[in-house]
Amino acid sequence: MILDQNYETLPREELEQLQVERLQSTLYRVYRYVSFYKQSFDFNAVNIEKIKSIQDLAQLPFTTKEDLRKSYPYDMFAVPLRDILRIHSTSGTTGKPIIVGYTKNDLRHWTDCTARLLAAAGVTDHDVVQIAFPFNLFTGGFGFHQGAEQIGASVIPSSTSTAEKQIMIMRDFKTTVLICAPSYAVNIASTLEELQIHAESLNLRVGLFGAEPWSENLRAQLEAGLHIAALDNYGLTEVIGPGVAGECEHKQGMHVNEDHFIVEVIDPKTLDPLPLAQEGELVFTTITKEGFPLVRYRTGDISSLIEEPCACGRTLRRMHRVTGRTDDLIFIKGQKVFPSQIEEILLEVEGTAPHYRIILDRQEGNDTMEVQVEILESFPAFDELKNLERLRDTITRKIEVVLGVEAKVTLVEPRSLLRDSGAKARRVVDNRTL
Repeated sequence: MILDQNYETLPREELEQLQVERLQSTLYRVYRYVSFYKQSFDFNAVNIEKIKSIQDLAQLPFTTKEDLRKSYPYDMFAVPLRDILRIHSTSGTTGKPIIVGYTKNDLRHWTDCTARLLAAAGVTDHDVVQIAFPFNLFTGGFGFHQGAEQIGASVIPSSTSTAEKQIMIMRDFKTTVLICAPSYAVNIASTLEELQIHAESLNLRVGLFGAEPWSENLRAQLEAGLHIAALDNYGLTEVIGPGVAGECEHKQGMHVNEDHFIVEVIDPKTLDPLPLAQEGELVFTTITKEGFPLVRYRTGDISSLIEEPCACGRTLRRMHRVTGRTDDLIFIKGQKVFPSQIEEILLEVEGTAPHYRIILDRQEGNDTMEVQVEILESFPAFDELKNLERLRDTITRKIEVVLGVEAKVTLVEPRSLLRDSGAKARRVVDNRTL
């Protein structure tokens, strides 16, 4: 279902004109009210009067995560604090958190964006939506909550309850839509199997999964394990939260809400713009946000754009799923490895769960990589030691052949790497001292 025909099906020429008009308004606002942007534009000799097309974006400097951290807490706000109705933040696990603020109009736009994603997934006012994201400073829970309510669906904010309790709620409340991180959905699916509850006995029919990269193989596993249609979505707290982009029922890329955001793809090394179909780092500019507008924000997420029209009728440009992050890229003995590549290998090996942890270390001057992998509860016990050795050797060999790196593979007990939380999974632990 297309929720907003006016904007989601706007002809490309008209959409780009709308983007330019809103971009110009945003540039005037940030130059006047945000000291960081005034200094940045002046330092780079930017004349905002000359920004008259989408292509002119390349004349503007980038905004980085470090710039936002330095602005802690409120220096990037473009309105007085009295006009901010809601405050969220990033986790701050790698430094000071990034604080974002929303005006009344920002909250209305955010709600519209998440409602579009839900409608594109086929969610209606007849659905019961269970949101297993944390309800705190993290934007995931509240973002989808307000969108689902706007559609008219019944909302269950189950937050970070245990997987067992999530399943109890699904059964008792007749949940039809599940929203959470994909790794947590795997946790729920494996708990169903452990409890010997058949997925077809539930009312679930669709899942919206995001907040961390995941693969087509994992989609297939979730659809089989939960008996649902599994759809991807994309958002960042810094940009708005969930609602930036999401898949329709065709599952052929995520439609970017381009009437609110301008998306670019750049080479993360040269910082040059890349052709639409070429994979690189996503860069977003907000064009409707009042409280916390961003110009050319480097997300660190790796993806590419799709120019071809979608069969659903939306004219909004689509983005491929995120394959990794520039800061998640592992350099080990001259090779480059994304954690998602490890996940892809594990999903092809029978007997393992898609839960893993990569531990990087340095011994006697040499980098080492250990991959801890959960085995399934159903792993055959017959001749167990020999089976475990065979499984470990298979994974080790596949990692070496596919990725060209040596790794120590450690098999761990089922559920030992799981978290009963809807938050993002921590895939990489880097103990190397540079």
